[in-house]
Formats: sequence, C-alpha cells, structure tokens
Amino acid sequence: MASVDVKWANVKGKLQHYGSNRTLESYRDLMLVLVQKELKVRYNNKVLGYLWSIANPLASALIYYVAFKVLMRVQIEDYPLVLISGVFPWQWFTNAVGSSTGLFVGNASIIKKVNFPKQVVPLSAGLNHLIHFMVSLPVILLFLFIFNESPTLSWLYGLPLLLSIQFVMVYGISLMIASINVFLRDLERLVGIILHFVFYVTPILYPLENLPPRFQDALYFNPVAPLMVSWRELILHGKIDLINILVSLGYALLFLGIGSWVYRKLSWKFAEVI
Repeated sequence: MASVDVKWANVKGKLQHYGSNRTLESYRDLMLVLVQKELKVRYNNKVLGYLWSIANPLASALIYYVAFKVLMRVQIEDYPLVLISGVFPWQWFTNAVGSSTGLFVGNASIIKKVNFPKQVVPLSAGLNHLIHFMVSLPVILLFLFIFNESPTLSWLYGLPLLLSIQFVMVYGISLMIASINVFLRDLERLVGIILHFVFYVTPILYPLENLPPRFQDALYFNPVAPLMVSWRELILHGKIDLINILVSLGYALLFLGIGSWVYRKLSWKFAEVI
C-alpha cells in the first residue's frame, strides 16, 4: 500500500503542477492509481481475495436454485446454468450502480484539494468492476464444462462487444447518480429500491422464453433486459441477437449522454457542497 500512496502523491503533485496545462498522462496515472487501490483492497490475500469476490454471486445463485428448483420445482432445463449466466452479469451491473452513490462523496478530500476531471472517479470505479467481472469468467466456464457445454467461437467477438456495451451503460448511470447524490444524499436508498425492482422484471432468474409473448416485447422498455438476455444467449448458446445488441447499445449511449449532461451541469458546485 505504501507504493500506491507514493504514486498517488506523485499524481496529485502532477495535477497541481500542471494547472491549466494538465496532460492526459496525469489523468491516466490518476485513474490507474484509483483502480490499483481498489484492486489491492479486493484481492489483498490473492487466492482468498479472489474466492471471496466470487462468493456473493455463487451464493445468490445457490439460494435461487434451492428456492425455485428444489422447493418450487420450476421446470427449466439446466437451471444452474440459467442462473449463473444471469446472476454474474447482473452482479456486475448492480454492484457498480449500487456503489455509485458514494463515488464523489467518498472522495471528497480529493475533489476539494485537487482540480482534476472528476469523471475519472466513476470511470476508474467502472474499470474496477469490469476487471472483477472478467476474473469471474473462469467460474462461468467451469459451470459450462460441468454441464457438458463449452464456449463457442462467437465468444471471441461477443465478449468484447457485451463488455464494452455494459461498461458504457454502467459508467453513464454511475456518473449521473454520483453527481446527483452530491446534492441529494437520500438517493442511495432510492437506487437500492429501483435495483431490487429491476432485478425481478429482468430475465435473470428465468429465461426470456418462459414469459408470455406480450411481456417479451415489453421488456425492451427495460434498459437492462436486452443486455442480460444477450449475456445469456452468448454464454449458453453462443448466439448474438442483433436487435438486442442495438437496443442495448442505444440505451448505453443514452445513459452516457444523460450522465455526461448531468455531470456538466452539477460538477462546478461539487467542491462547495460535498
């Protein structure tokens, strides 16, 4: 941690030194330090850190399996795979969005002392959650092999595509929420309620095919649904549906635009209010 603190001090010095002539290199260093600090906290004990990081989605999948497959006896083939392919991408989304309320508030000391593009904070947080999801991919592969399934060649282009779309979406939403939460601190509770509601109206615990046709089309009004459906289709069937991809990309760019607009309108007052 000492090396991280030294590097962070060097980056602060760079930002203060350059003033209005701050360089992209300084901002890149700042983002890397923020990502590095978070990763060191999460994976501090190496193997144990990694196991704990994937314990939450695995435990959630186990609970849903017992509740719906064992107790309620839902008739869904390879239900563990259905759960894994939905829960892991959702955990990335909900962890990133759920923690976004404290991104600016939690870095108040940095924001007050150093003049820098504050959107670097949610950007580095988004990269941290992206990396966390990527290191959990071996667990998804393990479950595929257990059920005599395997990844297809479509993963080579499907994974980068879905990773990029979800990263943009999460960053846009996080930037918007983090900016508003500086002024409305109760937003954290509202975000939790919304995420809880969205979870159950998104095909995560169940495949899209189990819904009546009239509800399947309505899911396009749920910004997260086409993306989660795309993850399941890629993981389980090696398929990429162009319509779902385009809808997901549209929502991602929409949230990016809204988040950037909200940030530009509010960021100039952060240091006064935070």
